[in-house]
Amino acid sequence: MREIQEKGLFWHWGIRMYRLRWAVTIFWILLFIVSAYFVQKLPDRLKESGLISKGSESDLGFSLMKKELGTSPSTVTIVYTSHETDLTSEQAKKDILQSLDKLKKQNYVEKIQINSTPRLKKDKGIQSIVVELKLKNQEALNHFSEMKRLMGKPKGMDTYVDGEIATIHEVQQATKQDMAHSEKIGLPIALLVLLFIFGTVWAAIIPLLVGMMSVSLTLAITYYLTEFYSLSNFLPNIVMMLGLAIGVDYALFLVSRFREELKRQQSVEEAVAMATQTAGQSVFFSGFAVLIGMFGMLFIKLPIIYSLCLGGVLVVFSAMILSCTLLPSLLGILGHRINSLKVFARTQKRMENTIMWERIALSVMKRPAVLAIVISTLLLSLMLPIVRMKVGVPTAEVLPPSYESRKGAELLKENYDVRKSSPIFIIVKAKENVTEVSSIRRIKKYEEKIHRLPGVLSVQSFIDVLGNRTPEETFQLLKLKGTRDRMKNESLLRGNYALLTVVPRSKPNSTEASNLVHKIRKVSVNDLESHVTGQTALLVDMLDRINSGLPLMILFIISVTYLILLYAFKSVLIPLKAIMMNVLSLGSSLGIVVIIFQYGWLTDLLNITSIGYVSIIMPVTIFCIVFGISMDYEVFLISRIKEEYDRSGDNEKSTAAGLQKTGRLISSAALILLVVVGSFIFTNIEITKALGVGLFCAIFIDATLIRIIVVPALMKLLGPANWWAPRWIVGK
Repeated sequence: MREIQEKGLFWHWGIRMYRLRWAVTIFWILLFIVSAYFVQKLPDRLKESGLISKGSESDLGFSLMKKELGTSPSTVTIVYTSHETDLTSEQAKKDILQSLDKLKKQNYVEKIQINSTPRLKKDKGIQSIVVELKLKNQEALNHFSEMKRLMGKPKGMDTYVDGEIATIHEVQQATKQDMAHSEKIGLPIALLVLLFIFGTVWAAIIPLLVGMMSVSLTLAITYYLTEFYSLSNFLPNIVMMLGLAIGVDYALFLVSRFREELKRQQSVEEAVAMATQTAGQSVFFSGFAVLIGMFGMLFIKLPIIYSLCLGGVLVVFSAMILSCTLLPSLLGILGHRINSLKVFARTQKRMENTIMWERIALSVMKRPAVLAIVISTLLLSLMLPIVRMKVGVPTAEVLPPSYESRKGAELLKENYDVRKSSPIFIIVKAKENVTEVSSIRRIKKYEEKIHRLPGVLSVQSFIDVLGNRTPEETFQLLKLKGTRDRMKNESLLRGNYALLTVVPRSKPNSTEASNLVHKIRKVSVNDLESHVTGQTALLVDMLDRINSGLPLMILFIISVTYLILLYAFKSVLIPLKAIMMNVLSLGSSLGIVVIIFQYGWLTDLLNITSIGYVSIIMPVTIFCIVFGISMDYEVFLISRIKEEYDRSGDNEKSTAAGLQKTGRLISSAALILLVVVGSFIFTNIEITKALGVGLFCAIFIDATLIRIIVVPALMKLLGPANWWAPRWIVGK
């Protein structure tokens, strides 16, 4: 036992897992069977997008509109099209409304009316209906299928249901399809790649098993958590992508090292222990590097980011735990049988005997400065589009054009004035009832200030609806019960609250509209209390949350990552260099996302519809995930180089030997990650596609240009300085 303890903690852990191999394996298999039952049920439990700033001014404004003014908690818009019938005629409107009689009778429907938003086109083949509901989004989703059944379809018309509820419902369906798609496409291709890499069936199956179990376990835990928390419906796809990628990646390195140790050690037990001591330790540190990126998301106070953080942390932690428990146990059970059932035997022999990676490293180190400058310049050039990156809050645009809510949303944008259908709302609170002369005078004065702001097309309140009369005349009109009730029914006033509707000259997601929100919030309100809300204000508040949390997030991720790598490698410069390399791969991959999703390049090839902006959550999510995953290869490569350097003391030879021993493995791991992540580029949800593109590019750049060229070049340029650290860090 003393000898085992001297070998180190991870050696001791490997021995423990070997001796408990059957118990550990049976435990995880039973847990996997139980968790798999809940996986397909999860999407139906995720009833929010998470794209709102809880507690912000816009969120508070929306709440006040519903609570104090009685606006509907949720709405559904039905778009009707026809090539034959004039849908703007009174008879067509009557037919449409009659087809909705069954729906109108439901106790959860507030009212159904023709969309009053002004049109942009004189297209008589389109009409739309707004259905106002008494239910919140989560409750409305439970009735959505019933609502669709009750919507009659008038003869000669096509219908498209749009709105947040419809979008969330279709995202749920798309998520199920995406999960199945990733399994059908990604897993078989990954299996083929693993067969090619390892050359044996057992060695290829084990990494896939770890990846699948990581995903299943995480989604089952998430299913349980939905009983207590509202989570974003984008969470399952992130978990699938990360779980398969990281789970397979970690298992790949451990299985490979175990097969290597079987040739050296005297027993299977010692081979398991040594693989855990070396590759297992690397997995442990690498996992913590990825977890740091995930935890960094907590600095961005948005529900969707919290959901993605939760999913990311759970799946990475699951992959780590499985790699450090189930994997050594399975390897112990299989032992030498892991090399049985061989395939691609000749190819394997040639790959094992090749010295290609050592030659590449030595070749790079002959001209390190030139190659480092050229590659860095190329990656910095790919980062330039970030400067002009435009962000937006995705709605139905997250879905492909073939989906009903996406089609309905596009028809509404093409035919109706989106500025007036998605205006800026201001809910004001007066000291007295808003029907009093003093309150009317203050609201009128405030409204005039808003109207004078550049970028404002129009401002409307109950004062304007009543003819924009003097405060005294408006007061007299509001004394009439019929007039006062009409204003209340239109949600324009109630008690001390009134609603102002500001129509900007620019579209809701534009920079000009966002600037207008900031200007409105700076206008003095005197004795009034105001809350600016609406779609544009929501975007502004989300951006403010991101911008306020971003510096802390970046500082946290970089500083903690540096400290962990400093502890792992006992070097001052290597962690700093790793962070710089991560920034290059991260920035260039994010630049490519902007080029594709904002500029529209390569969209036809990738089956992507350019929406003219990058989803507001994308930069944060890609930064956190890529920063963590990119650290994987740095940890595995530098760990092996350090092993060689500790043995020989020669920086150049140890770099070449480290790349020779890990180059094939890193390239293989990257190839599997590219397959898994790449399969998500061809899924349904645009946010998942963008993450797929970002991760694919980051992994490709990291595993090729950076790890194979830039890292050896910098190792050569820095020489022995790579391994310098103060004595108090080294511990000598």
